[in-house]
Amino acid sequence: MHEISVCESVRRIVEEHARAHAVRRVRRVRLEIGRFSCVGGEAMRFAFDVVMKGSVADGAELVLVELPGRARCDACGRDVEIDDWLAPCPVCGSPGLTPLGGDEMRIRDMEVA
Repeated sequence: MHEISVCESVRRIVEEHARAHAVRRVRRVRLEIGRFSCVGGEAMRFAFDVVMKGSVADGAELVLVELPGRARCDACGRDVEIDDWLAPCPVCGSPGLTPLGGDEMRIRDMEVA
């Protein structure tokens, strides 16, 4: 369950920013997670609640924002959204796509008190 290690990294970042800005409490953390990042939503929420215990984000709400898969078609040159790495180009049907995104993960923002 790599969601635990992901949440431990999130905790470190949240606590560093909280210290740097004299934040006493984090109420909400919004994470952008790419469709192909292999992170399960429910597992992530569970891990977040467990890992944040005793931190400035203890009891904070986790909001997950799914980012679409993106690729550039080698045939028509368009940047397209995809649901599957092996999908053909939704514009021209070509099977040659170069991945551009969908596996990223980042903290988008935090609501603090």
